[in-house]
Amino acid sequence: MLRPIDNYFLQHDEPAKSCLQFLREYILKQDQLITEEWKYGMPFYCYKGKMFCYLWKHKKNHQPYIGIVDGKLMDDPELILEKRSRMKILLIDPTADLPVQKVHDVINRALNLRK
Repeated sequence: MLRPIDNYFLQHDEPAKSCLQFLREYILKQDQLITEEWKYGMPFYCYKGKMFCYLWKHKKNHQPYIGIVDGKLMDDPELILEKRSRMKILLIDPTADLPVQKVHDVINRALNLRK
């Protein structure tokens, strides 16, 4: 039987499915102290037990995104606040080439907020 977190990644249609799976693996490879947890019905990534980001799909445009827990502390024009008070998101277009360098920068900046 699949864990809920594994089922989450399998339930999406392509190309969002591949995009989310890539982001999952990429985040986990950034530091050996990063763990993946199922919280609030979504995949969260923790550094030393503290949540720093999560993966989700935008309700309106259906694009995958990386949610940064303390995104309000990050000044980046590509991070979107919307109606959130603490978190910002980085939308990822699954039909285009993944912006790997941008993802890398955002994840590392989010990790640095936890270190």
